[in-house]
Amino acid sequence: MKIIAISGSLRARSSNLALLRAAAAIAPAGMEVAIYDGLASLPHFNPDDDEEGVAPPAPVAALRALLADADGIVISTPEYAHGLPGSLKNALDWLVSDGALVDKPVAILSASPIGGQFAQASLVEILTTMNWRCWGRGQLRRRSVTRTWARRWSR
Repeated sequence: MKIIAISGSLRARSSNLALLRAAAAIAPAGMEVAIYDGLASLPHFNPDDDEEGVAPPAPVAALRALLADADGIVISTPEYAHGLPGSLKNALDWLVSDGALVDKPVAILSASPIGGQFAQASLVEILTTMNWRCWGRGQLRRRSVTRTWARRWSR
């Protein structure tokens, strides 16, 4: 089983990236968890670059192919001003028109000092609108990730 993990944060030592690394480390035998690290390389979404019959920018095409090939997706995101980080929303905007992701199972995690419930609610709304299958509508939020724990998984 192949799972693609996406951190909504661009920070190199992000608690959300650390959470995904920890999840990958404890994945059961037979489950491969690959962390997508191309969020920062995606161009700003422009519908003119995503019209039918027009090849999307190379980083977008690569992300779409990666996710289409996956059995499931895990997204771990911080919360900024009660919402999603712009870089994550940008990636999702590029994925809206990709029918290969309809009914794709996705789990949502968050490591956020204030809990992340608003970002998670927004993410569930967006993914449901895109016809992704939010796993059990269940989310895991980790309000307080200690610096020691985050450092351990930030490598």
